[in-house]
Amino acid sequence: MDMFNQLASLWLPLCAGATVAGLVFSFMTFRRRGAASGLRVAAWALLPMAAYLTGALQTLWTIGTTLVGFVTGLVLNPLVWAGVAVTGLSVVLFVVSGVLRGRKLSAGRKKSASDTPAQHSVKPSANKPAAATKPQPAVSAPKTAKSDDDFSDIEELLKRRGIS
Repeated sequence: MDMFNQLASLWLPLCAGATVAGLVFSFMTFRRRGAASGLRVAAWALLPMAAYLTGALQTLWTIGTTLVGFVTGLVLNPLVWAGVAVTGLSVVLFVVSGVLRGRKLSAGRKKSASDTPAQHSVKPSANKPAAATKPQPAVSAPKTAKSDDDFSDIEELLKRRGIS
């Protein structure tokens, strides 16, 4: 027979006592802090009796004893600690592989950026004939002028807001 059923005669008085004590505390809270606080404490105070009457108390007891059994089994079992160590090793390997992959991708980007020449020549695309493609004029000057305008707008906005 499990412990919950052995204590069956004690659950009703225990839950009723907790509910009554909570309702008394609720009344005192209502007088000191107002209706909202008092009603909130009353709601909490009714939960032990509700758990007893609905049978949820036995479910909560079962969950509690299962958790306690799991924790004591975890603490006292060396095989479980070996599993925790293997889990930790797995996490470390995932992190290290991510760092190494990030370095590899970063090095690949730097290498490809340094291998390409600074100025690109305009090449005709494979879909268009060579005669149809026209060399593109240099557009770096207008972009610089436009980006300077953008920054001046931002600077003006910051000055109006008093941010320098």
